Amino acid sequence: MKRDETIVALATASGAGAIAVIRVSGRDAISLTSKLFKSVSGKNLNKQKTHTIHLGHIVDGVKVLDEVLVSIFKGPYSYTGENVVEISCHGSPYIQQEIIQLFLRNGCRMAEAGEFTLQAFLNGKMDLSQAEAVADLIASDNESNHHIAMQQMRGGFSNEIRI
Repeated sequence: MKRDETIVALATASGAGAIAVIRVSGRDAISLTSKLFKSVSGKNLNKQKTHTIHLGHIVDGVKVLDEVLVSIFKGPYSYTGENVVEISCHGSPYIQQEIIQLFLRNGCRMAEAGEFTLQAFLNGKMDLSQAEAVADLIASDNESNHHIAMQQMRGGFSNEIRI
């Protein structure tokens, strides 16, 4: 990823569900989302504080794609260390793809698998051991695997090496 690119991808598992989360990360994540989001209370996303959630609609011109919750995380206080927006939308695969395609048409690039975590590593938000633990945590299918992955996410191995 180039430093000036803004990337987008589904952050939750693909398929139908009650909700889905679409993540947008990069310098322009908030300003781009602001152009495609109409707050029910008239808020401008560019003027909102970090770690806030806003109710509104994702719109493509005059067409409303979905009613959503938009969470704002300003860099460097986000998962990737960049500006991040997470859009919680209804879990219809159609809606998910319509929103992602809208962001792609408006200047985003599709994130590659693991790219949000790669950005977190490159921006010093986690070390290599912690970045690898993210995949282990996602793949954990029992208590033991979950426990080990959580320990690694908290810097277990990295902390032992420093001692």
